[in-house]
Amino acid sequence: MKKLPAPLLAKISWRLLPFLLLMYIMAFLDRANVGFAKVAFQADTGISDAAFAFGAGVFFVGYALLEVPSNLIMHRIGARIWMCRIMVTWGLVSAAMMFAHNETTFYVLRFLLGVAEAGFFPGVILYLTYWFPAAHRAQAMGFFYFGAPLAFIFGSPLSGLLLMGGWHGWQWLFAVEGLMAVAVGIWSYFYLTNRPADAQWLTADERRQVQEIIDSEERAKGGHQHSLLAAMCQPRVLYLALVYLLIQASVYGVVFYLPSQVAGLLGTKVGLQVGLVSAIPWLCALLAAWWVPGLAQRSQKPRSVASMTLLVAAIGMAASVSFSSPLLGVAALCFAAAGFIAVQPVFWTFPANTLAGAAAAGGIALINSLGAVGGFVAPIVKNWAEGHFHSPAAGLYLLAGTTVLAALLVLGIRARLAPAALQPHATA
Repeated sequence: MKKLPAPLLAKISWRLLPFLLLMYIMAFLDRANVGFAKVAFQADTGISDAAFAFGAGVFFVGYALLEVPSNLIMHRIGARIWMCRIMVTWGLVSAAMMFAHNETTFYVLRFLLGVAEAGFFPGVILYLTYWFPAAHRAQAMGFFYFGAPLAFIFGSPLSGLLLMGGWHGWQWLFAVEGLMAVAVGIWSYFYLTNRPADAQWLTADERRQVQEIIDSEERAKGGHQHSLLAAMCQPRVLYLALVYLLIQASVYGVVFYLPSQVAGLLGTKVGLQVGLVSAIPWLCALLAAWWVPGLAQRSQKPRSVASMTLLVAAIGMAASVSFSSPLLGVAALCFAAAGFIAVQPVFWTFPANTLAGAAAAGGIALINSLGAVGGFVAPIVKNWAEGHFHSPAAGLYLLAGTTVLAALLVLGIRARLAPAALQPHATA
C-alpha cells in the first residue's frame, strides 16, 4: 500500500478531519438527544415507553430509505453542496422537535429527521476515500469516530443544563442543538473541498501526489466491480450489512437509554449531574476510538481486533445492568461505549478498501442503510424484552447477546468476502 508523505498527510488531516469531526458531533447530538429529553419529554406529553421506543427508532426508517440515493447524489455533485443541504435540513427538523406535543407529531418529526440526515454518515466515509489512501484510512476513520463520544462528552452536560432551563427544558434542548447544526451546515458550504484536484490549499505537486495514489487504488479495486446494482447485491456487501446492523443495535440500545440508566444508578433525575456522569463512558470511548484502529492497522489483524472489541462491548452492556453499585455500573458502561464505538472505524475499512467509484457510494450507503435497521429495532426489542421477562435488565442482556453474535460474524468476514479483492489492501 502506498503512503502519503508525512507532511502532506498532516496537511490534509488538519484541514479536513477536525471539521468533519465537528459535523459528526452535531449529527450524533441531534440524533441521540432524545435520550436526554426522554423523562421530561414523556412527563410533559404523556407519551408511553412503547411510543417513545417506536419514535426513537423510526428515525432510522427514514434514514434507511434514502441512504443510497443520497450518497449517489453526493458522489455526483460533491460534498460542499450536499453536506450543506443535509445539515441545514436536519438542523431545522431537529429544532422543530420542540413542537412534538403528541405521539403523531413525535413520530413524523423523528421520521423526517432520518430523511433529512440520510446520506450524511456514508457520505463522509465515501468522502474520506477521496482523500486518504488505504494505508491511512483506518486512522482517518478512527479520528472521525471521535465525534460520537465527543458529542456526549460535551453534549451531555449541555443537554443536562438545557433541561434545567426555563420554558420546558426539553424544548430548549431541541431548539438550541438543532440550530447549532444549521450554522455548521452553512459553514460547510464555504469550507469543504470536493476532491484533491479542487484543493487550492494544496500545491500543484501535492494535488498530483494525492490523486495519483487514490487513482491507482481505485483502478485496483475497479477490477473487482461490475454494475452498481451488482456491486450492491454481492454477498460480501450484504454480509457486512448484517454485521453492521448488529453493531448498530448495540449502539442505540445503549445510547437512547444511557442518561435514564445513569439517573437510575445515581438515584436522581436527569439533569446536569447525570449529564456530567454520562460523559464518562464517552471519554473512555474517545480513547478507545484513538487506540483500537491503530492497533488493528499495526497488528494486520483487523478481524481479530474487531471481534475482541465487540466482546468487550457485550460484557460491558450485560454488566451495566448486573450491578447496583453506581461505580461498577458506570464502569461497565465505559467498556460498553468504548467497545461499540471503537469497533466501527475498523469495520468500515472492509468495504472502503474493496469498493470503488459509484459502487463505493452505493455499497457503503447500502451497508449503512441496512445497519440503520438495527437502530430502529434496538429500542423496540429492548422495551419488549423488559416487558416480556418483567425485568429492566432483560433488554440489555438480549442486546449483549446479539453483540456477541456480531463478534462471531466479524471473524467470518474474510471467508465471505472475495479474498482476491481484499488481499491487496488489508489482511486479517
